[in-house]
Amino acid sequence: MVEIKNDAALDGMREAGRVVARALAAVQAAAAVGVSLRELDEAARAVLTEAGAGSPFLGYRPPFAPTPFPAVICTSVNDAVVHGIPTDYRLRDGDLVSIDCGAELDGWTGDAATTFTVGTPRAADLDLIEATRKALDAGIAAAVAGNRVGDISHAIGRVALAARCGMPADFGGHGIGRRMHEDPHVPNRGRPGRGFPLRPGLALAIEPMLMSGGRDEYVTAADGWTLRTVDGSRAAHIEHTIAVTADGPRVMTVP
Repeated sequence: MVEIKNDAALDGMREAGRVVARALAAVQAAAAVGVSLRELDEAARAVLTEAGAGSPFLGYRPPFAPTPFPAVICTSVNDAVVHGIPTDYRLRDGDLVSIDCGAELDGWTGDAATTFTVGTPRAADLDLIEATRKALDAGIAAAVAGNRVGDISHAIGRVALAARCGMPADFGGHGIGRRMHEDPHVPNRGRPGRGFPLRPGLALAIEPMLMSGGRDEYVTAADGWTLRTVDGSRAAHIEHTIAVTADGPRVMTVP
């Protein structure tokens, strides 16, 4: 069931989104050569605690997962696409890091992700990040009243295709509000003019995941959570929670 939010609800989501933005900024500021992924999780936890916010990630267990998720952020490094669990792995020069984070505040949820490099960046990684950001921007631009979910999906897919990047077909964006995952599903590929109609008050998490090797296949790591590229190529994941409004898309997960 799809819930259309009123202005008060969207304002509540906006406050949750601010917390997410602050947590992602804190994690990126803490990320440096030698810092462990667990330490990045601690940086995000500190922001949530200070804001009086909860984590929709901590303890989350979807049907595919063998165990509840043990952290407040996903830390996906290099060939990890999404859902990486924070471990004692220490960041190395040139690592490509994707961080996904959520926050629950006063009954409303925000969800966003960013990708960045640590130390000396590879030119190809910067190109991948830029392509992923362009895909997200295209998806957000298509999130206007009167369009359909397929228009968002098509916009994202066109950018990924032009960049010759693959995307995991089984994963994409989603509705969001009182819970992190709500209807409708927002695929990262689709046909324009198809799917759920976009109306003011609809809140969505839009999240392209691009794999530089160009293949759509992925493998699940032994932890049962982390998705990795099949060919060892690098991946990027960038996400925002947005709301469809009469005045155009409203991005909720910014400072």
